[in-house]
Amino acid sequence: MRLPGDGIVARPQLRTDHAITIDAPPADIWPWLTQMGWHRGGYYTPEWVDRLLFPQNWRSLHHLDAALLRDLAVGDTIPDGPPGTAWYVVAEVNAPHTLVLRSGTHLPPGWRERFGATIDWTWSLRLTELPDRRTRLHTRVRGRTAPWWVTAVYRATIVPADYIMARGMLRGIKQRAESRPRRRLSGDRSCRHAAAPEPGDQAGSCSDGRVVGGDVC
Repeated sequence: MRLPGDGIVARPQLRTDHAITIDAPPADIWPWLTQMGWHRGGYYTPEWVDRLLFPQNWRSLHHLDAALLRDLAVGDTIPDGPPGTAWYVVAEVNAPHTLVLRSGTHLPPGWRERFGATIDWTWSLRLTELPDRRTRLHTRVRGRTAPWWVTAVYRATIVPADYIMARGMLRGIKQRAESRPRRRLSGDRSCRHAAAPEPGDQAGSCSDGRVVGGDVC
């Protein structure tokens, strides 16, 4: 099926699809998507994934934090790594049904300058309401990379990682949305998001001088 954002990346070399049915309406699931991100709510993956693959990130939240919830708009950014490394830009949004993120930043440090490597990929999240107040959450990644050896590396690494991450994330969102935990604040996570820096630039600093994942405290 065609999803929002499918026309952004022309002739993609990579595409993955995952979906899950959640016993909750889209409006109850949507807030979990708006607080996603590095040093924000995380991506709701299992704790072993967070510890093994992203030891510098906070573990995924199991509750909604009012300080992290956002009314996302086109052009907003979602940090996906330490300041100046990787982030997503909101390319399309229609709450509580459609969120399309785009990134050209997910490359190892120096690859762009040394090898002329490029990546352009979208991450589409579509919430479709089903009978009995259930929701089908469908995610799709479409990407194009260059040169050829970067494509080979990403096929060998990103596709298997996406399988683990996406399945864990969908199950994590399902468990959280269906359990409806009480909202509460999360201490250091209570930051307001700042515009993502260009590679090599400094992110905004917090009021106590800390730089936190592209956010400003």
